[in-house]
Amino acid sequence: MTDTAPEAVDLLIEAGHVVPIEPHGVALENHAVAVRDGAIVAVLPIAEARARFSAKETVSRPQGAVMPGLVNAHTHNPMTLLRGIADDLPLMVWLQEHIWPVEAAVIGPEFVADGVELAIAEMLRGGTTCVNENYFFPDVQAATYRRHGFRARVGLPVIDFPTAWAKSDDEYFDKAGEVHDQWRGDALIDTAFVPHAPYTVKDASFERIRMLADQLDVPVHLHLHETAQEVEDSQKQYGQRPIARLDRLGLINDRLIAVHMTQLTEAEIHLCAERGVSVVHCPESNLKLASGFCPACALERAGVNLAIGTDGCASNNDLDMFGETRTAAQLAKAVANDAAGFDAATALRAATLGGAKAIGFDHLVGSIEPGKQADLACVDLSGLESQPLHNVLSQLVYATGRHQVSDVWIAGKARLASRTLVDMDEDALISNARQWRERIATLHGRTP
Repeated sequence: MTDTAPEAVDLLIEAGHVVPIEPHGVALENHAVAVRDGAIVAVLPIAEARARFSAKETVSRPQGAVMPGLVNAHTHNPMTLLRGIADDLPLMVWLQEHIWPVEAAVIGPEFVADGVELAIAEMLRGGTTCVNENYFFPDVQAATYRRHGFRARVGLPVIDFPTAWAKSDDEYFDKAGEVHDQWRGDALIDTAFVPHAPYTVKDASFERIRMLADQLDVPVHLHLHETAQEVEDSQKQYGQRPIARLDRLGLINDRLIAVHMTQLTEAEIHLCAERGVSVVHCPESNLKLASGFCPACALERAGVNLAIGTDGCASNNDLDMFGETRTAAQLAKAVANDAAGFDAATALRAATLGGAKAIGFDHLVGSIEPGKQADLACVDLSGLESQPLHNVLSQLVYATGRHQVSDVWIAGKARLASRTLVDMDEDALISNARQWRERIATLHGRTP
C-alpha cells in the first residue's frame, strides 16, 4: 500500500479564521485556503490542508481572519485627485458650481490614469479587490486597472452634454463600443453602460442603451433616486418619477445597478425585487451631501440584492469599505428603527458577494468557494482593539479599521503583503498626488 503524493498548489493561506460568506454567517476556525492557478481549490482545516497539499508558498496568519476581498460597487476613482476640493455643499451646488468646472479644467487621460492608480493603492490597503467604476476615459481606466492586476467593471459613459471624452451622442456610443470590444473576454476587466443619471440622459439615449446592453450582455449602472429634488424635477419634466420613466423605457430589470436610491416608495421597492434590480448603498456620500437615506432594511427584506459603494473621494472622502460597511449597517438600523436589522453577516455579505452579484461577477468572486478566483483579504485581529474576540463577523463590521488589513491577493497574486504594497511605489504615488494638487490649483485658479 502506497501513500498518496500531496497535491501541488501555488499558495496555502492558513488563518485563525476563514469567513467564506457562503454559507451565510459562518466563520471557520483554524482553516486554510488552497489556491492553484489563481483559483480557490479547497477550504479546509489547517491540519488537513497540510496533509493534502504541497504548496509553493504558505502564508500563516494565526491571528488573522481571511475573507473575500471587498467589492466597492460604485466609485468614480479618478476623482481621488479631487479629494477635499469642495466639501460641505448640497449635491447640485457641489456638482454644478465646483466639481464640473474643476473637471473641465483638468480632465484627460493623465488625470484619469493617475487618479485610478492612487485609488488602487488606497483600496488595496483597505482590503478591496474589485470595483465598479463610473467615469470618463474608460479606455485609460481599464488599462490602468489591468496593469496593476486589479479587478474592475469599467463604465462606458453616456451623458447629454459634451465632455473631454466625447462631444456628441453618437461619439459616446461609438467609443463605448470600441472600449467594450477592446476588453471583451479579459480575465480581470469587463464593461457596463453608465448613463450618468435620469436628469442628464434623454429618453432616446436610454432606449439605445437598453438595446445595446441586451445585445452585448452588459449591466447598466447609474445614479437613481439620489435626491428628493431629482424626483420632483422628473415629475415636472416627464410626469413620472425616475423609476417609472426608466420602467417605461425598459430598463428596470436584472441588468440594472441602481445607485443611492434614497427616495423610494413601497411599490418601487417591490418592483425592484420583482425585476431583479441590484441597489448600491452609498451611505457616507448620501450623509455628507444630505441626499437622504436608502431604506436598506426594507430593500433587503423585500429580496433586493444589496451592495455597498463608497462613491467617489470628492464626496465621501475616502475609499474605505470597512468604514462604509459599518456606516451602512448602523444607518440601516436607524432608518428602519430596528436594532436587529441589517446585521453583521448581512452587511458583510453586501460588501462582498452582494457587490459581486450586482456587477455580474458573482461567478468569479465575492465568496471563498472552490472554483472561484482567489481574491482575498486578511485582517489582523491580534491588536488590543480587537480583544476579546467573541464574534468574528461582528468584529469585522463594527470594530475593524482598514489599517488592520495585512494581506491582499487578486487571482492568487499578492498585491499587499504584510501591509506593504506589492509592485507599487508608495512614495511616488504621494509625490504625484501632491503635484496634482498644485496643478489643479493653478489650472482652476484656486487653492484646493
